[in-house]
Amino acid sequence: MNEDDLQTRIDSIYSRIDAACARAGRDPMSVQLVAVSKTFPPEIIDEARNCGLSLFGENRVQEALAKSQLCGRADWHLIGPLQRNKIRYALQLFSCIHSIDNVRLIEQLAVACDESGVRPDLLLEVNVAGEASKHGFTPASVREGIKAAIDGGLRVVGLMTVPPWTPDPEGSRKYFRQLRELRDALEQEFSISLPELSMG
Repeated sequence: MNEDDLQTRIDSIYSRIDAACARAGRDPMSVQLVAVSKTFPPEIIDEARNCGLSLFGENRVQEALAKSQLCGRADWHLIGPLQRNKIRYALQLFSCIHSIDNVRLIEQLAVACDESGVRPDLLLEVNVAGEASKHGFTPASVREGIKAAIDGGLRVVGLMTVPPWTPDPEGSRKYFRQLRELRDALEQEFSISLPELSMG
């Protein structure tokens, strides 16, 4: 893919974001576009950077660490599952981890953050649809995750979900709505701010 084709695709995505924000009465500047760069080589990531993207999502810690050394300056987010034995490596690179899915992981992350002095932004993954094939807290158990993160001095900034696949985008909207409503309830219940919703 040449840079012109990539720029056309990126412009199209931003146009769709603008249209969605207009429908919702929302400021497009409040939306962050995370370019999923997993499986793409460093040269494609650098082309995307040249087109104005700066925020990249990676699925695997080790792959991202190796790739980031070959790319220009970027902000890296972990969007795939975080294995407990990869926590210390993840803290070396990622400014945000979107996939915190259980209390034990939170507890071990709190220890590693205390030891390293690094505290990335965290999003708790919620399996809103209750799919057996997906990880994450249930809408009820996410409260345990919030409490564990607060007790561990971690910086939880929001929630993440991936809805069931459907060819019709309208089929996903109810899960996104449920996640937003859950976020609103948690903010009130815990008197915290959760400004970020990661909805893939």
